[in-house]
Amino acid sequence: MLIESLIAFVLILIISAVIYLVTKQLVPKPTLSEEKSSMYACGEKVVSKRLLVNVSLYKYLIFFVIIDSPALILAFAAIALELINPFTLLIYLGIILAADMLLLGGL
Repeated sequence: MLIESLIAFVLILIISAVIYLVTKQLVPKPTLSEEKSSMYACGEKVVSKRLLVNVSLYKYLIFFVIIDSPALILAFAAIALELINPFTLLIYLGIILAADMLLLGGL
């Protein structure tokens, strides 16, 4: 069964690559003009020297990804608990806890 899955994966990968390369050649190339490539907001032209982006809340995003994603993974793993060693889940939780402590500055 493993060999059939591997063959199916390789065939799908090859077919996808062929479709991608063929369509890349067939798609018409866009013509870039100065008006189309200039920045605009709500239909009016804007002259901007710098792009101001506020990234002050990035830590909360990182915490959300690190804390909530493993909870979802563990929830799905708990469904198939008879196939997974509980000791492995505890090791995984320990790694997540260590990553959280590093992000919090070792609290």
